[in-house]
Formats: sequence, structure tokens, C-alpha cells
Amino acid sequence: MANLLSLKFSASVRHTGRLVSPRAASLTQRRFKQDSSAQYLHKSIVPSMHYQKSLPRLPVPKLEDTIRRYLAAQKPLLDDDQFRTTENLAKDFQSTTGKTLHEELVAQDKSNKHTSYISAPWFDMYLSARESVVLNFNPFMSFNPDPRTEYNDQLVRATNVVCSAVRFMKTLRAGVLAPEVFHLNPSKSDTDGFKRLIRWVPSSLSWYGAYMVNAYPLDMSQYFRLFNSTRVPKQGRDELFTDAKGRHLLVMRKGNMYSFDVVDPDGNMVRPAEIQSHLNYILADESPAAAHPLGVLTSENRDVWAGLRDKLVAAGNGETLQEVDSALFCLCLDDEDMRDHIHTSHNMLHGDGCNRWYDKSFSVVLARDGQTAINFEHSWGDGVAVLRFQNEVFKDTTEQPLVHPGSAPTGADSAAAVRRLHFHLDGALRAGIDTAKENFDAAVSKLTIDALEFKKGGKEQLKKQKLSPDAVAQLAFQMGFLRQYGHTVATYESCSTAAFKHGRTETIRPATVHTKRCAEAFVQRPGEHSVDQLVEMLKECSKYHGQLTREAAMGQGFDRHLFAMRYLANTKGQALHDLYKDPAYAAINHNVLSTSTLTSPAVSLGGFAPVVPDGFGVGYGVHDDWIGCNVSSYPSRDVHEFLRCVDKSLEDIFTVLEGKPIN
Repeated sequence: MANLLSLKFSASVRHTGRLVSPRAASLTQRRFKQDSSAQYLHKSIVPSMHYQKSLPRLPVPKLEDTIRRYLAAQKPLLDDDQFRTTENLAKDFQSTTGKTLHEELVAQDKSNKHTSYISAPWFDMYLSARESVVLNFNPFMSFNPDPRTEYNDQLVRATNVVCSAVRFMKTLRAGVLAPEVFHLNPSKSDTDGFKRLIRWVPSSLSWYGAYMVNAYPLDMSQYFRLFNSTRVPKQGRDELFTDAKGRHLLVMRKGNMYSFDVVDPDGNMVRPAEIQSHLNYILADESPAAAHPLGVLTSENRDVWAGLRDKLVAAGNGETLQEVDSALFCLCLDDEDMRDHIHTSHNMLHGDGCNRWYDKSFSVVLARDGQTAINFEHSWGDGVAVLRFQNEVFKDTTEQPLVHPGSAPTGADSAAAVRRLHFHLDGALRAGIDTAKENFDAAVSKLTIDALEFKKGGKEQLKKQKLSPDAVAQLAFQMGFLRQYGHTVATYESCSTAAFKHGRTETIRPATVHTKRCAEAFVQRPGEHSVDQLVEMLKECSKYHGQLTREAAMGQGFDRHLFAMRYLANTKGQALHDLYKDPAYAAINHNVLSTSTLTSPAVSLGGFAPVVPDGFGVGYGVHDDWIGCNVSSYPSRDVHEFLRCVDKSLEDIFTVLEGKPIN
């Protein structure tokens, strides 16, 4: 199950698998020092932000469309009486309060053309949340192992990941990272000829040039928060801090914290052999585990952590905290091997709380056996930038590693270069750390994770049947839940709106009248329908899910619009309309099934915790010939039984697609 959410490793990547001699490694280091191109991943002829100025703006949907979509999503969740109540409230909202709020939102949007209507409210929602970022917000995505086993050595892989990360940062800041573009016809748009042409089109028009060849540039406004950034706890609402001048890396091991420069005063990356030497020095440090590991405070309730941080500053730790906050990113070197994919998921999602700084924009977690993942703080971005970073780092470390199993760390004076971070802790701070650790242990002890690999079919077979692979996976979750619990619940699927300036996400609502009808037919009354009738239901589900997905990607969902109007009413101090007080509104936003899909050549596993205590957190990927799920739950739900039910649902779907009746 090591490749639970991965695509097959790209056949275009070739490796010799040779060990490299110390002499060859030394030559590589000398060439690196002389070759300025080694400082960058690549040098795109189209500037990184070439399309940013001309990106289309996220549309504010029409109010009547939002209400219609909202009621359609409520239909499968309510009985007739409940639906009539909700329908009356929604229609009243549309003609009274909602009409006014919508008009104000549109006017506000027109006067803020530099951004999107959802951007500020969405930042505010994340930063005002007082719950711990652990489990509630931070997800993880683990890297596939390097295909050459010897390159998964902890020191070798850590050094290569750090070097590639610095190269990514320098490429981005130099404006030569290739823009993020979604190509519908890459043979026309992803070519050197088109790039040479489009770079001369002014930024104010460049998006239209790409659009003409069916290419869709994506928003890159979040990228600047990738590096040197931290979420800083404050009473009531946190702040995002970025200091692009920071040249150092934060490293954690056994709860102890270290720092060393990975960029020199001239802005060049420190030689890879020196970085390797510094990391080797930290891995060889025999200091005991920190008695009071400060990192666990970042797992606390945000107001509690804010109060303790104020105490830390008052105790004379301000400069040291500044060094943590301004570090490029955090590298967490763990001292244990990963037993299996479940252990990996737990370790990369939360770990033991001591060897993490969860507030950093992202942390690279590297286990002793070389298994590697990114755990990232979610307020600053939605994963588009993180996934691009992860893809580039994986490609660079596997195709062009800068250190090798035969590379010897240089004689760099690591004892002088590596700074061990020390904090002055009084009794109150030590007690705060102890309490935070107790709270952390209590929270993560309730989390269960399990996984499924369905090997009897995947994307290829579904596409031959003209069915959406994502629709079928989502239908399997609906069937699985119905089989286990006997009813349909609010379901959330995340969809990026990065095709728009400052877009964030929109919600796809996979539980529909079509999936409910289909799930009930498959699960509760299979004998009452012919195979042809069941196939027809699958097609209806697929068609409608495809429509919902297209609408969400184009900013035409209902969730963000209703959220923005409620946010506007709250900021104006207005009483909320009864639509927002309706139990049905609370229920549809209590997402028992929270789902997110991800497939990438770099990623082997991804996951997150449920968003409600009685929910499931469903990470999944539909691959060419198999389907993988990595699912989490708390004690009120049985994740093992849920996956058994999902497996049975997939089995039934593929049986029917083969023209056979369900057993």
C-alpha cells in the first residue's frame, strides 16, 4: 500500500542507480560553485507572474442561481416537511435580506478589482479560528520514495530536498519559475514556440493569449507565502508573518531546534556538501530529547498559545522566536522508521507533537528510513502552491540530486555554522508546555486511520464507459455510508478556483438526488432493477456530478456566495436572516463526509482529519486501474466498516458495468 494515492512513477524519468564516488561528488560540488544555473530549477522564458495581472476575476454568482443550487443540494438531505420549511426561508431570503446583501457584495466586489470577493473573508475565517491547527486544519502529503533505494538514506534525502527547496525558492523569487498553467491542448500551448510568442504579449493581455489556445493560467498570488512564513498566534485572530530576508533553515530533531544558513549573504545557495555536513552534525548530536519541547505549543488552542507566546517574549525569547518565524521552512528529522502506511499517515499528519512547528507555512517531515512528507498550515493557501512545490522538488531530487550516497560531507565547521536555539522557560511556560502535550495526546489518541486499495478497476475502465472517475468514487462513498448508517449526509468535496485572480476554493456537493436514488437502488433494492437500469442511474450520477464540478471550478457554487453574504451581515452588525438559523443550513455545513482528491507523480499518500467529531476525512485518488482511499475518523464512527462498505460499493458498481447482476 506504499503507493496508496500515487500515480505510477513517470516512465520518462530515467536513473542509472549508480553509487557516486567521492571524487565525482567533489567535482559536482566544484561545478555547482562555478555554475550559476545550478542555483535554479529552470529559467522559464515566460516570467512567473506574466499572467497574474490579466487573470479573470472570480464571479459573484447570481442570487437566484445560488438559491436554486442550495435547494437542490438540500433536497436529498431533508424530508418533505423540512424541505418545504427550508425552501420558504430561502425564497424569503432571496427577495428580502439576501437581495440587499447580494447587491452590497457586488458593489464591494466592483470597488476591489485587485482581489476576489472571497479572499478577505476566507483569510479571516481561517485566522479567526481558535481551535488547534493540528487535525483541524493542517493536512499532509507524503512523497513517493526515490526510485533508487540508496537515495532514500535520511541524510542524503534530507540534503537533496533542502537543496531543491532552496533552488525552487530562488527560481520563484527571480521570476523564472514557469507560470502555473492548466493546458487543455498542450500540443498547442505547452510548446517553446507558444512561450516565445506569449512572453511578448503585455501582462494586461497575456491571459487572453493563453485562452485562445485553450490554456488556463492559474493564480499564483499565494506563492510568496511559501517561504519565510509563519502563522503567529494572537488573541482573537492570528497574523501571517513573512520575512523574505531570512536566509536560514529551521531544523528540529528530538524536540530540539537548530538553525543554519542555506543562502549566503550574496543570495546564493550554500554548497550542497556544506548543507549535508550541517545536517549530518545535527543527526549526530547526542543531546537528549527536549524535556520541554517548545514546538508542542503550536498545537494548542490559538488563544492559549497566544498568551504563552507573549510570556515567551516577556521572558527574553523574542529574537529566538523571530529566527523560527523567519526561517525558510521547517525540516523535521524524525528518529523512527515508518512501519506501514497507517503509521506514516499518523506521523505525517500529527506525529508526537514535540518535533514539529505546525505554524510554519510548511514543514518537511523526514523519517529515519527516508520517508518524506509535507505538513502545511492552511490559512495562507489551499495546496495549489504546495503541490507545485512538491512536484518540482520530487522531480529535481530524483533527476538531478546534488548529493549522492557516495558524497562525503565536507570539512565545513558545522559546530560554528549550526546554531542550537535555546529558550528561557519559567515555571508557567514549562507548565504550559506540559498541558499542551497532554491536550495533544488526548486529541490524537481519538483519531483512527485506515486505507483501501480497490484493484478491480479504475480510471481507464470508467472512461471507456463514459463515466466520470471522480463521480464514481464519490458515489461509492454515498453508497458506503448508506450501507453502514442507512441515510444520506452532508458531503463536501473541495474544488480549486485558482483559474481566477485570488481564487481559493468552492464546494462541490456530491450528495444529490441522483446519488441518493442510485445508492438506494444498489444498496437497498438491487433485485428490483435490471442491470441496464442500474447503469443508466450511474450515468445520471456521472452527468450531474460533472455539471457540479464544472460549475464549482468556474466559481458557480453556492457555498462561498452564502458564506460571503453572512460574513458581510456580521461585519455590518446586522441580525442574520432565518435562513442562516435554519437547522438545515447548520446540517449541510456539518460535513460528515469531507473529501479531497489528489493524484500526482510525486505524492504517495495524502490525508487529513475529519472536520466534525462524527465525520470521516476521506483522501482518495482514482488511478488508471485502481482506486485508493486514505480515511480518518473519531470514535463515534467506524472507519474500518466504512471502508468495507465502500469496497463493496465499488465491487457492485464495476460488476454492473461488466453487465452482471449484483449478488
